[in-house]
Amino acid sequence: MKIREIRAVGLYGATPEGGWSDEITPDVCIHTLVSVITDEGINGFGSVFTNDGLVKAALKVLEPLYRGENALEPERVSEKLHQNTFWMGRGGSLTHTISAIDIALWDILGKATGQPVGRLLGGRYRERVRPYASLLMDEPEPLAEHLRQVKAQGFTAFKIGWGPFGVRNDAKHDEAIVRAAREAIGPESALMVDAGGSNAYWPNGYKWALRTAEMLKDYDVTWFEEALKPDALDDYVALRRAALVPISGGEVLTRRQAFQPWLQAGAFDIVQPDVTKVGGISEERRIAWMAQENGIQFIPHGWNTALGLAADLQLASAFADTQFVEYLTGSPYIDAIVAEAWQLDADGMLPISDKPGLGIELDFDQLAHYGRGEKLIP
Repeated sequence: MKIREIRAVGLYGATPEGGWSDEITPDVCIHTLVSVITDEGINGFGSVFTNDGLVKAALKVLEPLYRGENALEPERVSEKLHQNTFWMGRGGSLTHTISAIDIALWDILGKATGQPVGRLLGGRYRERVRPYASLLMDEPEPLAEHLRQVKAQGFTAFKIGWGPFGVRNDAKHDEAIVRAAREAIGPESALMVDAGGSNAYWPNGYKWALRTAEMLKDYDVTWFEEALKPDALDDYVALRRAALVPISGGEVLTRRQAFQPWLQAGAFDIVQPDVTKVGGISEERRIAWMAQENGIQFIPHGWNTALGLAADLQLASAFADTQFVEYLTGSPYIDAIVAEAWQLDADGMLPISDKPGLGIELDFDQLAHYGRGEKLIP
């Protein structure tokens, strides 16, 4: 089975607010879907956390390497793409685009073999997983109301992030936000806090992060995410050793080579690679193995699309200690582009599909709407 063509379609019109410095609007494309089309009629789909113009340019660069390749060998083909393009810049748009190709190739392999991707990764440890509703922070009252609405949908775990937290140099205001969140969701729900330290010109350092971690302990926070700037390795190591709440991060890193020093140094309790950036399922699996070897929990980052979520679910099924997946709430790119709606069960858990490949079907009418009429398949 050979790769005949790869297409990319950017998503526009409903891009969710990202919390970054006011540059993301609904008509800005930050998520692009990719289809790998084979000569035997089986198509696979993937997702990229990158603008469609960059993805299409990357595909032109990569085309001589992937055209005619065996579509049933995702790990080898993806590594071929990485190995032959490193001199153009490891970790940027090419790496992100290879992520989507790799996801799509695993989707094809699953469809061709009649197996879910999680089983092909070595076996399924679970049939369902706990999703945490991921939403941006706000002032205490509107945040609490938003959380109550999301809780009514059946979620039992919640992550609040970015927004006004940590940017006003006001510890009492930060605590008021967290207190409002905890009171809204109740003591029985899991609460995670994402400072958003990868935001442009993040103003806080180690001492702020340590003081904030001490406050978060009082609210039974499950983990403290991106508390520091994304390159502050030594400070992350010190914070993880000193803080009494688990420290998580890693969403901005790409490929296993970038993760290795962080995992070996013990910078995280929980590592959060994003499958739509990091190099795809093949690369994320290697990072998860490395995390296990260093006593660090793997929980994927998932602020992306339905295809990213589907890949995360398959990965979560294949790792025994991955008990959460991220669910970006309120995004049509998660909820509207699938043919069958995501459904939480009575326990607030998300079933992991055992259908072949990624296990989801796309709604191509909705894709045409958000993709400005471009087609993923012929």
